[in-house]
Parts: sequence; C-alpha cells; structure tokens
Amino acid sequence: MSGKTKPVLIVGAGVAGEIVAEILSKSQSKDYMPVGFIDDDPAKQNLILYGLPVLGTRKSIPALVSRHHIEEIIIAIPSAAGKVVAEMIEICHQSKAHLKILPGFYDLITGKIKTSKIRNIEVDDLLGRDPVPLDMEEIAGYLTDQVVLVTGAGGSIGSELCRQVASFSPRKIILLGRGENSIYEIDLELNENFPALNFVSEIGDIRDLARMRQILSKHRPHVVFHAAAHKHVPFMERCPGEALKNNVIGTLRLAESAYRSGAGTFVLVSSDKAVKPASVMGATKRVAEMAVQYMNNKGNTRFSAVRFGNVLGSRGSVVPLFKRQIARGGPLTITHPGMVRYFMTTVEAARLVIQAGAQAKGGEIFILDMGEPVKIIDLAKNLIRLSGLEPEIDIPIRFTGIRQGEKLVEQLVGEDEEIIATKHERIFAVSERGRNFSGWAAFLQALERTDFNLEEQEIIALLQRALPDFKK
Repeated sequence: MSGKTKPVLIVGAGVAGEIVAEILSKSQSKDYMPVGFIDDDPAKQNLILYGLPVLGTRKSIPALVSRHHIEEIIIAIPSAAGKVVAEMIEICHQSKAHLKILPGFYDLITGKIKTSKIRNIEVDDLLGRDPVPLDMEEIAGYLTDQVVLVTGAGGSIGSELCRQVASFSPRKIILLGRGENSIYEIDLELNENFPALNFVSEIGDIRDLARMRQILSKHRPHVVFHAAAHKHVPFMERCPGEALKNNVIGTLRLAESAYRSGAGTFVLVSSDKAVKPASVMGATKRVAEMAVQYMNNKGNTRFSAVRFGNVLGSRGSVVPLFKRQIARGGPLTITHPGMVRYFMTTVEAARLVIQAGAQAKGGEIFILDMGEPVKIIDLAKNLIRLSGLEPEIDIPIRFTGIRQGEKLVEQLVGEDEEIIATKHERIFAVSERGRNFSGWAAFLQALERTDFNLEEQEIIALLQRALPDFKK
C-alpha cells in the first residue's frame, strides 16, 4: 500500500455511487477518502447522500478537483451510454486527477464489486459509442453443437473469436494457425476456461493446399472463420509476394478446401483498406473479398466477408505502440496530424464476424456502424492523459510522415458499392454494382502458374489483372 490517503470524487450519486462510497469508506486499506459526489440531477444538488455531499454537476469537476485536491475520480454510472461516458471523460481530462471507472451492473447485482474491481479507464471507453450487441438466439442457432474452425486462432482477432464461439457450446472448435507458440497459448487458455468443450489444435499454413484439404476433410467443420492474414501495410509494401501468397492464394486454397469438405458457412475477415486500395495489403484483401464472392457461386457453402476498421489493442496496432512509447517517456510518433481511422474493439470485431455468419446468405460483405472516425492525434493525447500525464508537457508528440501505402482517411464503402440494411441495426451489407467474374478463370490460372520469383512490378501487374484501377 502507498500509505497515503487519496481524496476521491465520485461521479454519479445513484445506487452505484452509493456502493462505491460505502466500499471506499469501509476499506481497511484506507487508500481512498471519498470527498463527495458529482451528479447532473438538479434535485440532488447540495444534498448529503450516503454521508457525502453532492458538490456539483459535471461542469464543476475541474474546479472541485482543484479546491479539494482530488487525486482520483471514479465514474460510477454503469448504465450510462458510451457517448455519455466519453463526454464525462473529456471533462475529467481538464483536471489533473486520475480516472477510474466502475464495471457494469452485473457485478453490482452479484456483489462482486470490491476496491480492486474499480478499474482504470481503458481506451475502449473513449470510443464514444456503445458496443455492438449480439443476437444471442440467432447465433446460438448456427454455432451450438456444431464444428467450428478458426484460422489465425492465435492472433488477436482469431483468439477472441475462439473465446466468443466457446460460449455458445459448439461440438468442437478447431484452432488452426501457423505459429505453434501462439496456438499453444490460446489452446491452454481455452481448455482452462472451458474444460467441458472439445478443442483441437492444428498447425498448418493456409497456403498449403494438401494440408488444408487434410484438416478440413478430417474435421468437416460446419463453420469456418478465416482470420489468418498478413496485415501490416509497410511490411507488405516491402514484401508484396508474401501478401499475395498469404492473403489471396491462402484464402483461395482454404475456401476451396471448405467447399470440398461441405462447410455450410465461411466468413473472411477483411479490412477497410480493401476499399480503393492504395497499398499491396489493401489490394490483396480486396482480391480476397472477390475470391470468396467467386467461390460463393460454386456450390452450397455460404461465403461472405466482413470489413474491419482498426482494432483497438490488437497485436501490432497503434495503441500498444503508444503505451510502450509513453512508458519510455515518449515521444509518441504519429505519421501525420490529419490521420483519421475508424476504430472498434477486439470483442466487437469478433462479434461482427459471428453475427455476419448468422446473417449470411452468401456473397455479402458486411460492415459495422462504427460511429465517427477518430483522429489518431486525439487518441494519442487521450492515452497520455489516461496515464496521468500531459501531452507536449510530459510526453512529446512527433510527426514522422505518411508511410508508403497509407491513406489519411480510410473508407468502408467504395463509390461503386451501396449500403444495404440488415435486420441488425448496427450491421450493414455492401452490394457491389455490376461485379463480373468473367475474367477470374484467367486470373486464377495466372496465380497457379506463379513461382513467386517475381519482381515487385510483376506482383503489382498480377494484382492489376483482378483490380485494373489499383496503383501502388
């Protein structure tokens, strides 16, 4: 323990605030001293509730922090919408106090709330919107007692997919990945958390057609979630042949194996970088989308794709990088002050894939309503403040220049595509006008003949056979 009592301001003078005040007052550690409440209800102003005064509204927070030397602010509004919480956080950031947030009502009802459960605010809390809900009944109908295969199961999205799928009691989950260490980790975690379920780990490369046919013919999955991919734009600019092999040929070989084994549903994880691609990675993901749409015309397997924005906190993404840079004392590096991205959480990403599989009729590309795009510089400043520091005072921000293949702003839908509503209010399907696969046979033949001892321009030329407008 620190030995110093921290003055605390509690935001929310409701049931949750009462529980927080009681816990902090009775805590044997005496690390925290609740000073009072903040609440926007005019009827509560200047009252004494649960032994503490209501000191003002949210607009009063900066002044109250200064007046009472507040070191911690605890947001105790577990039922508040994401936008409300985001606005509250923005006001709290005008002060020097550290921010924490209470978990949801489930923990309140079950009596699980303890001082340790009052967590630090995460970046997810700053999205300014509520998470995507799941249609539990619809999903359970196609996952329960079924065999599900997840590629890239050791990655950020793949592993979260496995966790989410496991909660629907499938008959078996196949964890497929190329790296044995990451597959070992998720296999260990799932078996510890879901001991009654059947998990089978398979090591294999999606580019290896014989291995894919072997795995899928052995397990006969009903559902395939394809999350394995090369995703780093700068790396794929330097290694375009690897992007083509993994993202395009690997997808085709996996899809062909799924079709041959009689899979009912196949969902490809794609990217907003596939829209009007400016990078090799984006181009290969767009061709992968087209590949599953092409495969959808061949048989009874329902092939579809899901386009993601940036996934907060995923391996190799900007948030872990910023956290490491803050821990080192900075600077935070951003390529351009105008860089804007759509963001979603890892859980949202996995849920979108699962929900898309439930809704898929075949051939669709699904997207999520992710609200307004976020400026990377704003995300960086918020992360610095969440760490109890000030941008440019404690942690400098440096601009390094746009990297090859990057755009300032990503799109979720192209000019030749239209958005179609689905029965899920936050999920939409994208319909492409006039897509013609007449030239695909020649493109596929060219892929099969490729030995990949090709120069960069030859790889680009090969991609342009499927995407005539693509220019690196």
